[in-house]
Amino acid sequence: MDFKNIIAQKIFEAAGPFDGDFSGNDIYGSIETPPNPDMGDLAFPCYKLSKLLKKPPAAVAFDIAGRLGTSGEIFERIGSSGAYVNFYIDRAVIAREVITAVLREREDYGRSAEGVGKTVVVDYSSPNTAKHFHVGHLRSTFIGGAICNLYRFLGYDVVGINYLGDWGTQFGKLIVAYLRYSCEDAVKRDGLDELLRIYVKFHEDAENDSSLEDEARGWMLKMQDGDAEAMRYWKWFRDLSVVAFDRIYELLGVKFEYTTGESFYNDKMGPVVEELAEKNLLIKSDGAMIVGLEEFKMPPCLILRSDGGTLYPTRDIAAAKHRKDEFDFYKCLYLTGMEQNLHFAQWFKVVGLMGYDWADSLVHVPFGLINFGTGRLSTRKGKVVLVEPLLNDAIAKTREIIEQKSPGLADKDRVARAVGIGALKFNDLYNSRIKTINFSWERMLNFEGETGPYVQYTHARACSILRKSGDAAADGDVDFSLLSDECSAAVVKLMMAYGDKIKDAADKYEPYILARHLVDFSQAFNRFYVENPVLTADAKTKNARLALVSCVKTLLKTGLGLLGIEAVEVM
Repeated sequence: MDFKNIIAQKIFEAAGPFDGDFSGNDIYGSIETPPNPDMGDLAFPCYKLSKLLKKPPAAVAFDIAGRLGTSGEIFERIGSSGAYVNFYIDRAVIAREVITAVLREREDYGRSAEGVGKTVVVDYSSPNTAKHFHVGHLRSTFIGGAICNLYRFLGYDVVGINYLGDWGTQFGKLIVAYLRYSCEDAVKRDGLDELLRIYVKFHEDAENDSSLEDEARGWMLKMQDGDAEAMRYWKWFRDLSVVAFDRIYELLGVKFEYTTGESFYNDKMGPVVEELAEKNLLIKSDGAMIVGLEEFKMPPCLILRSDGGTLYPTRDIAAAKHRKDEFDFYKCLYLTGMEQNLHFAQWFKVVGLMGYDWADSLVHVPFGLINFGTGRLSTRKGKVVLVEPLLNDAIAKTREIIEQKSPGLADKDRVARAVGIGALKFNDLYNSRIKTINFSWERMLNFEGETGPYVQYTHARACSILRKSGDAAADGDVDFSLLSDECSAAVVKLMMAYGDKIKDAADKYEPYILARHLVDFSQAFNRFYVENPVLTADAKTKNARLALVSCVKTLLKTGLGLLGIEAVEVM
């Protein structure tokens, strides 16, 4: 039973006829879940209707509520509060409809077909090669992976792209640094650690010797020209990183549909520059080639340096054109830090000026930093927090906690890995992406706080109850009136909102909406568990409560999975 649809029809009939283009679908899309349970299970804001009916919103709400009165067996009562019409649904009816649907649809509950036939490209993670994978790319990996999962759940074809930073002046710098400060044996022995050492050394020396920067640009131009020696160094340094990255992605459980790098677009940037020239968009400025954006209140977009070298906007435009041709995307999302807002605004505008209407389908999804209390991270100065040791620390610390809490638990290593990695992900995804995340082991590994381990533990508790019941979730003859108490109703109401939260999280590119819903859901279930004994209840009550527990288990597992987190069954 679609309660929103029933409400939309009732409001449309009670408030109509309308002068203007307004339908039951418009009403349906406006119905929301009130933040306060005292304001009903669902509510409809009357602001749009008030404009059509030329009455104050509160008067429209009061009038509609009066016309509807108490409506049959579905609603206990209908009232108004300010500009809202508030609907209080009979608890037994909600329990029957929601629990029956979850038991029937299982992991597909809340799934949508809205995206069928549409492709969403998500450019995320995208670490720089020839360097360690550091936490600067961790947020992009977590948030981007979750967004991919959310869109897949809504029926979209999703292409997750790992766009490696495998081109640019940093390679020219590395080549100079290698030739000056290192040797083949050292790189073979120490790998990325040696590359980081000499990269930092280069920048230290370059502060007093500007010729080093000129030498690096020279090597970069050789790479652009396909010089065999330059390309040999480039490939060697790049491949060292890819092997290390694959090891990290396996730990994180992250997979991409498409992996490429900036270097892939080397032969595609020339045509972009030619097209910009043909469309009279290029302007020469101090020897460089730019696209002027003054009328859009932005600095010019630099396309070619004065030495003819290409830049990030050139490559990004070439990549976007290739992706449109390859995938015909409905949306193309770019997950990067907020400091790149201007960069994306500039080249998105250039794509629009080139006459491509799909420029409006390009979306920058920015995020804030992770604060480790060490100041701003900088590879040039060696101030980086590396991901692989961080992941291993999360697993080790989690295993210590499990050893204390559950010394008899089997397979501690597997559980520690799932919970430790999950704690890192959830700590990130529980916050709005634009916020700076303060890193704290104590907080993120708390099994009783608003954390990943808390949600995973709640799932394990539901699994334990079902195991002890003999996995007899319910016999099919459930008396839903036995789930009308406050604690049961609170859990069911959160189940009802589950699909809306997923859609809202995807629409806003904010996985935290789902993460926080899972915490609310877990808290409500744990209150239910304390107040409503399951296994010791009488047969009919036990049967009804087991049905609810089974639904909780399913939705927690699915929700955690959408965030890229494993739902363990024992902890």
